[in-house]
Amino acid sequence: MSKYQDLENKVVLVTGAGSGIGQALAIRFAEQGAKVAVNDIDPASASSTAQQISDLGCSALATPGDVSNSSDVSAMFDAAESALGNVQILINNAGLVGPMLHFFEADESWWRKIIDVNLTGHFLCAHRAARPMARAGSGVIINMSSGGATRAHRSFTAYDATKGGIEAFTRALALDLGPYGIRVNALMPGSIDTSGLNPEQRSLRGENIPLGRIGEPADMTGPALFLASKESEYVTGDVIKVDGGMLAQQRSATVDIMPPQDFPAVEDL
Repeated sequence: MSKYQDLENKVVLVTGAGSGIGQALAIRFAEQGAKVAVNDIDPASASSTAQQISDLGCSALATPGDVSNSSDVSAMFDAAESALGNVQILINNAGLVGPMLHFFEADESWWRKIIDVNLTGHFLCAHRAARPMARAGSGVIINMSSGGATRAHRSFTAYDATKGGIEAFTRALALDLGPYGIRVNALMPGSIDTSGLNPEQRSLRGENIPLGRIGEPADMTGPALFLASKESEYVTGDVIKVDGGMLAQQRSATVDIMPPQDFPAVEDL
């Protein structure tokens, strides 16, 4: 597996890293030699990921906390700085997907909870990370968007609103922080299996994706390493899609004029 030498000994804080995409990111950065602060709202999940990293002979610290709570955010950064050093790379991964509710079923508390975790959480973590980065003259912030930022999911009005806000926040933050040597970008996952779908579910989800399969949490790690490394030192304010081509298509495969099953067979090429 290729290694980004410039990430060695960098201090990385990954929010929502107790499972799924966040866990895959935390482990992959540790494998590059980074020192990783593992955040999750569930202390046991944060500790489990940190232990997995330690078992690999890499450096990790569990920093549990609620990213929508400013006191928790301050505490987790304080712990990371005390044990590992100033955070040089922040990955804002923590977020809520549900509960999934139709707009007529939704209420204010549902709306505010998703806004607070997904959008305010990004703000609070970035706000706490940015000052030490600015004093150091460098830093990287990677936010987590979704296809819902530019398209729409049914019954996900709050979630999609937060993701559109995250992309706008990413662009605005890149402008404010660029003069201080801080780059801000976002990743946009497609359909990623973070819950262990069964083969039938995976096949159904993958049917409408041009690359023919659902994504894995590990698929997010390469683009994240690129955005965190010097290889992307002139990239800021951007969003990288990691979706197997899902948003590149006008129609889904099942309703397209020429669906994939009508494509030329490999043996005929």
